[in-house]
Amino acid sequence: MADPPFGFGLPGQGRGSGGSGGSGSSGGPPAEGGPFGDPQQFADALRQFADLMSWQGGPVNWELAKNVARQTLAAEGDPSVLDTDRNKITEAVRLADLWLDEVTSFSSGVRRVQAWSRSEWVEATLPVWSKLCDPIAGKAVEAMGGLLSEAPGELGAGLPEELSTAMQAMGGGLSGLGPMMRRIGGLMVGSQTGAAIGALAREVATSTDVGLPLGPEGTAALLPAGVAEFGEGLSISADEVRLFLALREAAHHRLFAHVPWLRAHLFGAVEEYARGITVDASRLRDAMPQIDPSNPEALQEALSGAALFQPEDTPQQKAALSRLETALALVEGWVTTVVDEAAGNRLPQATALAEAIRRRRATGGPAERTFATLVGLELRPRKLREAALIWRQLTDVRGTTGRDAVWAHPDLLPTEEDFDDPDGFVHGRQDWDISALEAEATSAAGDEGTADEEPTAGGDEPESGPADEPPGGTGG
Repeated sequence: MADPPFGFGLPGQGRGSGGSGGSGSSGGPPAEGGPFGDPQQFADALRQFADLMSWQGGPVNWELAKNVARQTLAAEGDPSVLDTDRNKITEAVRLADLWLDEVTSFSSGVRRVQAWSRSEWVEATLPVWSKLCDPIAGKAVEAMGGLLSEAPGELGAGLPEELSTAMQAMGGGLSGLGPMMRRIGGLMVGSQTGAAIGALAREVATSTDVGLPLGPEGTAALLPAGVAEFGEGLSISADEVRLFLALREAAHHRLFAHVPWLRAHLFGAVEEYARGITVDASRLRDAMPQIDPSNPEALQEALSGAALFQPEDTPQQKAALSRLETALALVEGWVTTVVDEAAGNRLPQATALAEAIRRRRATGGPAERTFATLVGLELRPRKLREAALIWRQLTDVRGTTGRDAVWAHPDLLPTEEDFDDPDGFVHGRQDWDISALEAEATSAAGDEGTADEEPTAGGDEPESGPADEPPGGTGG
């Protein structure tokens, strides 16, 4: 994990083993010359710290998060994308879009194709990460500010003497440090978030790897370095790996382009879950005495992971988690279904590539780890197979148009209970729902006049049901 430009550390790290305390900074090498080591390093750290404290963009310092993410990548190398790679990715996405035309009623959602370096992925996706992470990150920041108002004396007693003196000089004493501590919290959360996003950038291969639309709308993007890394050890040609991942990327874009409510539905589910998250104040309080600018990582390690965030065990919180997991599983299941159909008789290793994706999800791939660190929850990949099964059965029973019509309204989507009874969902109430949906979609989208017929009463008639025009689709 990259070092942030300011540090927090455990007492005793970078200090002499037998120091007697005090504020002296002379005499002996840095490790023995005082609690903060080299005086010049400490002065530089304080100057950087003061610069960072001037952040005015909200509770979380996202400028710091971006810088830490880029430093994380630069530390291990992030080569620029070559023109040859750009051309290969452009051709792969174009071919993938042609194949998808045959297996879904949704037309292409790709308006531009890009090949990103890992740093470019960070730049392009950070606006969405800020929306996803802000709800819980803001709570952590507020919790830090609240520590001083609850027990300023207790917290101050645990701080190193030199840091307490510096804080008093900058903030007017511990009793007035609430706003300052919120800024410190914003720095800490920004640094931790940036390190996590930088680590994620080293694993992803496309802009939609985590199942969410992270990049700009209509921009299909693959990371050549990520594509190459995904194919390592699979004994499959690079061209086939690239085309398979291009199919997945293009399929995601079709879905999000033709289901206009889906983005808000997913992000709203994250926010709803975040509202039920509490921050473990005692964990924060225990970590505060560990502040030490001589060690840049220790406090991050003390505060990292989902243990800091405590979900409330309430029916509302459980329902929010179920809604989020179900929605993400349905997106992934639909993409898996259409990609399997498109690649099945064209890519010899399509089955092996699909299995590699499933293993990545089941063993805690980028989505699971990043959500656990940044959003406070861990997805359950078990639901992905059930979701894919429902979409395959809907295709068999209703055809491509009928399957895609289910996306016309969130109330028509399968629920968590439906995952336990796919046959009941496919053959049951959906016969009525899809017909009712056509009437709703027709009245809501008056510019598509060809869907004038509204056979709401006879909706449970046949599998041929939603006939000509898929709600939300292009009709073709």
